[in-house]
Amino acid sequence: MLRLFKIENGLIHEIKCPLEELGSHLIQADWIDAHEPDEDERALLQHMLCTELPEPDEVEEIETSARCFVDQAGIHVHSLFLAQSEGRHTTVSVACILQKNCLITIREGDLADFRLLRMRAHKGQVEVQSPQDLLVTLLEQKVENHADALEDLHRQLEKISYMVLEDEESELEDAIGKLARLEDSNGKIRLCLMDTQRDISFLLRHLKTQPEQSESLREIMRDIETLMSHTTFLFDKINFLMESTQGFINIEQNQIIKTFSIAAVVFLPPTLVASIYGMNFDYMPELKWLLGYPWALGLMVMSGIAPYWYFKRKGWL
Repeated sequence: MLRLFKIENGLIHEIKCPLEELGSHLIQADWIDAHEPDEDERALLQHMLCTELPEPDEVEEIETSARCFVDQAGIHVHSLFLAQSEGRHTTVSVACILQKNCLITIREGDLADFRLLRMRAHKGQVEVQSPQDLLVTLLEQKVENHADALEDLHRQLEKISYMVLEDEESELEDAIGKLARLEDSNGKIRLCLMDTQRDISFLLRHLKTQPEQSESLREIMRDIETLMSHTTFLFDKINFLMESTQGFINIEQNQIIKTFSIAAVVFLPPTLVASIYGMNFDYMPELKWLLGYPWALGLMVMSGIAPYWYFKRKGWL
């Protein structure tokens, strides 16, 4: 699906046109957003813009030289964006091709960053003067969404912290699963921030003639450094809660083992007495004794009470 946008009077507006007129408006667009383009749309873009569009496997390359480069088509930046699928965070690579008069974005997933940018554009809240400004605005929107995601992670972490440290009736096994998911999400956000740092460093080297854009990129870089330190803090807190949770689980398991061990020791002497008097020997003095049975019962009770009293006195119970 292709969406076309035009910059008018310092604001970006979406170009509404039927599919059959898409080609005629393509040249006029300042931003072309290709969301999961089919073969016909890719061919149309390549023909109208005289540009080779990257394939999905090329967008996923992890080498810096393959993700950020300059060729005859323009400045290429393949940036990682954060997406959410089935309650878990994932990363999606977006190919950005910055030409002199147009910005082309090619993506395979539906991303919140682009939805928010379109929503702001419909409300007339995206002020840009050029495609270069639009790319900087997109990166700024991306970092703001990462900051919101980190705030959401922090709120979830506070709930799990209460569950682990204060709620005595909570299921600690559930807390471990939640902490593992939070750590995975925090890692994905940190990966996207590191990728954005690399993209901005690349753009700063190739947008030297645009002082305002360079200053905006430096401000975004400072925001990223702040967020990176916050991800480190979240990693440390997640690891602390994970270790605490495992420690509490071990304490509970040790308490169970301790209870069974004490029960075994308490019942060992009565079992020993019963075993002795259960032996089938011909001569056992207590067998014909009138008080032999109550004596054996009393001995078993006393032999069970004695270790229990000892453990209680030592504070082991």
